[in-house]
Amino acid sequence: MLLFLLLSIVLMTVDHRYHHLESLRSALSVVVYPLRYVVNIPSEIGDWASQTFASRDTLQDDNRTLHTRNLLLKAQLQRMDALEAENTRLRELLRASKKVGERVLVAELLAVDTDPFTRLIVLNKGSSDQVYPGQPLVDAEGVMGQVVHVGPFTSTAMLITDPSHATPVLVNRNGLRAIAVGTGASGTLDLPHLPNNADIKPGDLLVTSGLGGVFPPGYPVGRVTKVEIDPSLPFANIEAEPAAHLERSREVLLVWTNHKRPPPQAAAPDGKVSK
Repeated sequence: MLLFLLLSIVLMTVDHRYHHLESLRSALSVVVYPLRYVVNIPSEIGDWASQTFASRDTLQDDNRTLHTRNLLLKAQLQRMDALEAENTRLRELLRASKKVGERVLVAELLAVDTDPFTRLIVLNKGSSDQVYPGQPLVDAEGVMGQVVHVGPFTSTAMLITDPSHATPVLVNRNGLRAIAVGTGASGTLDLPHLPNNADIKPGDLLVTSGLGGVFPPGYPVGRVTKVEIDPSLPFANIEAEPAAHLERSREVLLVWTNHKRPPPQAAAPDGKVSK
């Protein structure tokens, strides 16, 4: 043992000072490398397996989390689109209320009558909001119709395209008076009983005349789209397109005319715009 100890000390000293054993060390490292690789295989396999399974679980968890977050963000984005559209509609109604010059109330649609032969809608305002039968309603573009039934908290309105509805109108260009009658179709009004020589042409704007006391004068009703004259018939075939977005509006303005103002002592609830 002493001999080997002394020999080791001598070899380490010689290698440290003169590097004579560098070639021998290189040769031994080549011989030992396969053994070292084989010895490390079980440990490396264990590390690889643990990392692989741990990474798979982590990826699955991350995937579930990201999928859930993606769904939430999509839902929020859809809601933001809906809020943006609603905000645009309310701004248009606000601008319309400034043009109206009357006391108005914003109401929302609760339901639409599915009967193909009628055009009725249900609003979320009723007698508790001083809504009255015959009250006109408009949107940002023009006249929509009038209230026909009032409950405590809801009301039913008939659109101007309902076959039972007739609106006194006049041609804005020359003051020619006519009656706009609903046809049951969502985008068509009929102007009956106008003679063939009536001064009316496609593109003319129709506004409320104020006759009958239901609609205040000057509200847009529609534009003339067709004028057909048959000499064999006494009256012209005239059609118009409603100015209001009857099938798209979700909010409407209920209008109080000057002779139908609610009692002054009634407090205006939230959501009303007074003029």
